[in-house]
Amino acid sequence: MSSSSTEKLKSSSSELDLDQPNIEDYLPSGSSIQEPLGKLRLRDLLDISPALTEAAGAIVDDSFTRCFKSNPPEPWNWNVYLFPLWCFGVVVRYFILFPVRVIVLTVGWIIFLSAFIPVHSLLKGHDKLRKKIERSLVELICSFFVASWTGVVKYHGPRPSMRPKQVFVANHTSMIDFIILEQMTAFAVIMQKHPGWVGLLQSTILESVGCIWFNRSEAKDREIVARKLRDHIQAADNNPLLIFPEGTCVNNHYTVMFKKGAFELGCTVCPVAIKYNKIFVDAFWNSRKQSFTTHLLQLMTSWAVVCDVWYLEPQILKPGETPIEFAERVRDIISVRAGLRKVPWDGYLKYSRPSPKHREQKQQSFAESMLRRLEEK
Repeated sequence: MSSSSTEKLKSSSSELDLDQPNIEDYLPSGSSIQEPLGKLRLRDLLDISPALTEAAGAIVDDSFTRCFKSNPPEPWNWNVYLFPLWCFGVVVRYFILFPVRVIVLTVGWIIFLSAFIPVHSLLKGHDKLRKKIERSLVELICSFFVASWTGVVKYHGPRPSMRPKQVFVANHTSMIDFIILEQMTAFAVIMQKHPGWVGLLQSTILESVGCIWFNRSEAKDREIVARKLRDHIQAADNNPLLIFPEGTCVNNHYTVMFKKGAFELGCTVCPVAIKYNKIFVDAFWNSRKQSFTTHLLQLMTSWAVVCDVWYLEPQILKPGETPIEFAERVRDIISVRAGLRKVPWDGYLKYSRPSPKHREQKQQSFAESMLRRLEEK
């Protein structure tokens, strides 16, 4: 190996050393690492390799973290020929398509509100007629939303119908999943209560189609929601019930564990598989990093949102099958149809972090293990 290559390796290794934690910081007071008597040999490193492999594997191949990461698009404007085309595309998307889409969405809201407010106020004594018109108006405004992204959505399978004792379950990538499904059929959805303008729409407009809201931080909400679910599916004239059993947005590459609540209602479960084509934009909404408004602006400044929706064969609980097994079977069906990978994680772990005390205990245990191995040599 040449001297220049050797110097590069030394400099890079010294830079890596600056980023490495000091193991002695996690040792009990009075302990220290003794210098080995001889040179460190290959078998010494192999003795601690299981621990190092476990630690590296947790960092490099964390299948849980990958479920909630949005992969940045590969750059393609990398030479003098493609860069002008990319610049032209930016001008078209931001200065032509985006203003037109804002106008389309504004016109949609004007039409919707000019019809929804009178219907909601004047037809209170005619519930059946009012619900029918409101259902059509909600489908209309969702169609305007999809048009504002230049949505190209292909639906496969029979359109959902209003029947008692049935519930629809779908994989969840973004709040736009609901909008895409709602423009075809006015579902009553089970959804986390959101703040801001989204919360205002939930408590006013979406309330009219029978949507049910909950708050993850409120333990008593689970019992209330479970009771509302059972009451909703019993009535034949209620809108079809839609549940996202993952409980959180996943990046459309994976499916996390389905909550069993939708599968212990004693009714027919209708799976719905949603798959986004990321050729123009990644539809995954990372709610920890961006607001829904920012997410919508990202969609409205892209070329198009391309999506496939499959309404799959209804499923019922088999004899001797538990609700958890039923949920896993339906998850298998959705994952296979949409080409998603199953992972054995609970999506609610996304909202939980290990405590600092737990991390410090693991760090101290790892440091003591390495110290014992080094002192044995």
